[in-house]
Amino acid sequence: MFENFCKILHAKAPFDNKPFITVEITPPHGASIKPTIEKIKKLKLHEKVAGFSVTDNPLAKLKMSGVLSAIQVQQAFGKPVIATMSMRDKNKLSLQSTLLGANDFDLRAILALTGDPAKFSDQPEVKGVLERDSTLLLSIIYRLNKGLSYSNKELNPKPKPIYPFAVSNAYSKDMRRIKKGMLKKLNYGARGIITQPVYDLDNAKELLEIFEEAKKESVRDTAKDAELILGQFPVVRARTANFISDKVPGITVPKEIIDEMDLAAMDGIEKEQEVGFAISKNIFDGILKLHPKLHLMTHNRFDLCSELIGDN
Repeated sequence: MFENFCKILHAKAPFDNKPFITVEITPPHGASIKPTIEKIKKLKLHEKVAGFSVTDNPLAKLKMSGVLSAIQVQQAFGKPVIATMSMRDKNKLSLQSTLLGANDFDLRAILALTGDPAKFSDQPEVKGVLERDSTLLLSIIYRLNKGLSYSNKELNPKPKPIYPFAVSNAYSKDMRRIKKGMLKKLNYGARGIITQPVYDLDNAKELLEIFEEAKKESVRDTAKDAELILGQFPVVRARTANFISDKVPGITVPKEIIDEMDLAAMDGIEKEQEVGFAISKNIFDGILKLHPKLHLMTHNRFDLCSELIGDN
């Protein structure tokens, strides 16, 4: 299972005529992810993707455990799941303990995140546990893959190989800053980097260029096999497009898209969603032709994911 996932990810062209597409799942504000799994099964979305990712309390809002949810999703579909682990809520002891436990369930793809600040939480007076940024988790994984704890003590039995992912902004006025961040994470052992949503093919091309430059400059041998996965968050509402472009750092929505969505909204929700989907589908198809490695984020709009992917 995991080995085939890696083959699809690393293929220079669609592997076995299938692109590498992953879909993000946000666990529920409740005690079971089974209803979410049933929605995916009903749409047969799992048949269209290489795997899934599961978030870890995004925006510091209470959700079911990301790692435990990821184990259930992986077992339900027999496809690898990238489990997000946030530095905000765990110290290095907890991180290592969770990684070792997950490894025994064959959950071995990990997305290292610093995490949204605890001040955004819906829990009263919650405090972040932040020993360092996401590079600490990448460092821990690097040691675990050598059979060692973070304190360099040998583990018995040794864990199965862990595949570390990291994230990157998609846009900056100075794209050298993004390249610097990519290089840093590659040097800490990241094997895959997932970008924030991309809304422009020229932006996607530039990200691919600077990623290749970062790979060549990295001091880590693992960087030569690292892959960039372009993120997409489909926008089917004008207010969403405006919010993302104005308020979310590291993402830009071109003015032409904003204008087109604003005009469509004037003709009602149905027209707005029709235009938004057409724009999103055009971006999705364009990215797949350019670089068939894509990560879909839709706030659990799995119906939208299925429509976008179609018969790809």
